[in-house]
Amino acid sequence: MPEKEEMPEKEEWRGKIGRMSEEEMCEFLSGNPFCKIGCLDDDGWPYVVPCWFEYSDGGYYIIPRARSAWARNIQRNPKVFLCIDEETMYNRRVLVKGEAQVLEEPNLGGRWVEIATRMSLRYLGEHGPDYLAPTLAEPRWLLFIRPLKTTTWQGVDWAKRYKQAQW
Repeated sequence: MPEKEEMPEKEEWRGKIGRMSEEEMCEFLSGNPFCKIGCLDDDGWPYVVPCWFEYSDGGYYIIPRARSAWARNIQRNPKVFLCIDEETMYNRRVLVKGEAQVLEEPNLGGRWVEIATRMSLRYLGEHGPDYLAPTLAEPRWLLFIRPLKTTTWQGVDWAKRYKQAQW
């Protein structure tokens, strides 16, 4: 059951507190927050990069450029972590521990084009395709992140588990 906390009327500025419902999460992910994807590099060090994403089919599509070092890292080790959040007072966030699947290695004209077109519209509005079109001659990967564990939060407060002294 989602964790919800009641706020006295005088503290409405905190926003809705607690985990997001499935509907709230889908609404948030359909907006245009950036995703930070974390993977491990060749030396085992964390490597984190911001990227566009599309949430559909029960997971996350991500389209790296052909020469993205992090795409090769993910191909070598599919364990990833996503942080999708917003930089507002209410700081909604979705954290995903997942496994990546390479659906397409770098190519031109693959399935990634249709997904990238939708992403360009979400992130850049009506001029998104104007940005994308001149880059279609650049090969890209198509990755799909299957969530293993998803954690969400919204509002300005601490979860109950952090407030209760368990010393």
